[in-house]
Amino acid sequence: MIKIKIALFELENWEKDFLKSRLKGHDVLFFSKKLAVSDTNKIKNAEALVIFINSKIDKNILDRLPKLRFITTMSTGFDHIDVQECKKRNILVSNVPSYGENTVAEHAFALLLNISRKIHDSIEKTRRGSFDLKDLRGFDLKGKTLGVLGTGKIGKHSVMIAKGFQMNIVAYDPFPDKEFAKQHGFEYLKSVENVLSVSDVITLHAPYMPSTHHMINMSNIRKIKKGAVLINTARGGLIETKAILYGLKNGFISAFGTDVLEEEGFVREDKEMLYKSFKKQADLKTVLEDHILLEQDNVFITPHNAFNTKEALLRILQTTVDNLNYFLKKKSINLVK
Repeated sequence: MIKIKIALFELENWEKDFLKSRLKGHDVLFFSKKLAVSDTNKIKNAEALVIFINSKIDKNILDRLPKLRFITTMSTGFDHIDVQECKKRNILVSNVPSYGENTVAEHAFALLLNISRKIHDSIEKTRRGSFDLKDLRGFDLKGKTLGVLGTGKIGKHSVMIAKGFQMNIVAYDPFPDKEFAKQHGFEYLKSVENVLSVSDVITLHAPYMPSTHHMINMSNIRKIKKGAVLINTARGGLIETKAILYGLKNGFISAFGTDVLEEEGFVREDKEMLYKSFKKQADLKTVLEDHILLEQDNVFITPHNAFNTKEALLRILQTTVDNLNYFLKKKSINLVK
């Protein structure tokens, strides 16, 4: 394999160790901070670049890296890279298209099981020395109808998990995968509202974009089947916060489990939550403390932690290594358009 010069930015120490062991034989330069113009003199001979979302790759940066032939970002999103400018210079760009589909789906069911079997309340009660079962009666998932909003990779994993619990499943997606539905024995309905009206549990797995902003809102919250459980491990902006509060107050929602809140609109990549620089920008603990949802006994919030497993984070790094290795073999995977 050809030896090349690789510059890697926005890495924590454990990530450096992982990548260093897999890039032996190459001339590698590691940086903890994001790439800035002032760094280009140090990496002017770099042929490959590894970055995260805080490193902005524009014409100004590219002009200073004349030997650059490949960029791989350790993120799904790539709007921090001027892809068109890269194409003009024949610089290939790859990303990490997916890494946590089963991970996030498992967290959605962790929230659901916490609600259905009153796990949090049970643990808190026994910690206080009480083994009284009063107010700890839960409900079975078997036979309940799960409504899946969004059947991409994470939504599909939720369907497969639900099948293991012997749940009935309905779904909505503007681009239904009918073959997958046939294979796993569930039905696509014609609208979000149709799913809301028949589901005992609703789980959101749609991407956040203008067309999905507030897909659950004050206009359709009343269409939710009375007493349904709502789970959100996707993006906070999918649900209008005011609608959640209305639904809880009026019994349309019996419980709400979420890993995301509407105020998190500035979160672009889950992994961003792990960086110290992000914590300086926005202290989510403060946001949560001020949030009225925290005051509700039937609301369970986790701190945007659904993606955060060892395996998911290692998949990001391994995909990055794979992207580099394919480039070195004069092949390509995970190229962005």
